[in-house]
Amino acid sequence: MSYQQYRPSGFSILPPVVKNLLIINGLFFLATITLTQFDLIEMLGLHPFESQLFKPYQLVTHFFMHGGFMHIFSNMLALWMFGNALENYWGGKRFLIYYLFTGLGAAALHLGIIEFQIHSLLSDISPENVSIVMNDGAGILEGFQNYTDPQMAKLNMLLNTSTVGASGAVFGVLLAFGMMFPNTIIYVYFALPIKAKYFVMLYGAFELYSGIQNNPSDNVAHFAHIGGMIFGYFLIRFWNKNRHTF
Repeated sequence: MSYQQYRPSGFSILPPVVKNLLIINGLFFLATITLTQFDLIEMLGLHPFESQLFKPYQLVTHFFMHGGFMHIFSNMLALWMFGNALENYWGGKRFLIYYLFTGLGAAALHLGIIEFQIHSLLSDISPENVSIVMNDGAGILEGFQNYTDPQMAKLNMLLNTSTVGASGAVFGVLLAFGMMFPNTIIYVYFALPIKAKYFVMLYGAFELYSGIQNNPSDNVAHFAHIGGMIFGYFLIRFWNKNRHTF
């Protein structure tokens, strides 16, 4: 997709915060594919609080990690396309605060959904089997296996599968672009023109629908995307009501 660029005075096609975010994400991805003796996805990706693999720093590091070339390419392309207009409009400080806030908000909603699913399963699994999953589940997944019991297998996937990617923050950036420049034309697949405000609404509705469907085979954290948009919306509303306090 592409968009008709908003060009205020002093417009930079690669402003400093967006540029450095692209570099940092690129360096993390390069480390992931070159330092193969370390499982950086497991170390730096986000895990639920109950998981033995959870570390507090993962709340930030996970949105600098990506699972493959197309994953990072699509996220960084969207960050550049929509983030450069926002950073030029807001300035670097406000844009960085917004980016990090929406990334953390995305993680918060995603973890909240995962916690709900975990606790729903715990009531149906015996304490002995829960202990087995807690202690041995990560190692079993590393061997590309899982439990034959479907509830134990699902619990193991929830506890010990990493969530990675800047998508939550990028969806926050997309939401902000739609709010700041609602009538700007976005070209979906470089062909279909649609106003930014309608694109954001349709994309958000699609992500909500996909999250409710809860199809485990698509391997996408849809509620993280929704979380980035929700937290971004309320932060922008807060800033708009407190224009002289920032």
